[in-house]
Amino acid sequence: MQETIALVDDDRNILTSVSIALEAEGFKVRTYADGTEALRGITASPVDVAVLDIKMPRMDGMELLNRLRESSNLPVIFLTSKDDEVDEVVGLRMGADDYITKPFSQRLLIERIRALLRRERLAGGTSGETGEQAIVRGELTLDPSRHLCAWKGREVNLTVTEFLILKALAQRPGHVKSRDQLMDAAYGESIYVDDRTIDSHIKRLRKKFKSADNAFAQIETLYGVGYRYRDA
Repeated sequence: MQETIALVDDDRNILTSVSIALEAEGFKVRTYADGTEALRGITASPVDVAVLDIKMPRMDGMELLNRLRESSNLPVIFLTSKDDEVDEVVGLRMGADDYITKPFSQRLLIERIRALLRRERLAGGTSGETGEQAIVRGELTLDPSRHLCAWKGREVNLTVTEFLILKALAQRPGHVKSRDQLMDAAYGESIYVDDRTIDSHIKRLRKKFKSADNAFAQIETLYGVGYRYRDA
């Protein structure tokens, strides 16, 4: 099945050149010049991945992501300006799955999109196909076949990236996972992201679980080493 990418940027040159490159790779592409137009289009007709510029008129990428996250875990990649480190961190905390700094390689963007799609397929696969069983750790339940996460019987809505990081930690409670190991679990060995990206995902994971249970403290930080999931 042909996968659909939403490309949202107020730079017409980027919309044209990137959509041509994506279509050449077999993707269907829908382009939008601003966030308001994109929100209307994506809501009416969902896509598989959205690539959003942060700085746009009418509705910027941050607000668009926030609106999309109200009803969807659609994988999102942010396009950020070279010096907008704050935007990158804030965007990841809000629920973006990845970011790429402008000017960017179209090949890199395509590889990041493919990585997100692979993770979506992994999270949406059936246990019968993959042999994966639900993971139960005390009050935590993770069911990869349904991309379901629950804490004390209450569903916790996670992005694919968050789910894979939590799964990597929960598979071996008490064992420390370095940031590099969590990067590989969430992004694959062929994709590099920096330490700050993993830290931002962990912060979002904790925030979501604390919204369900303010006493949640299962994800521990070992400074200079990595993270671990506490023994039940």
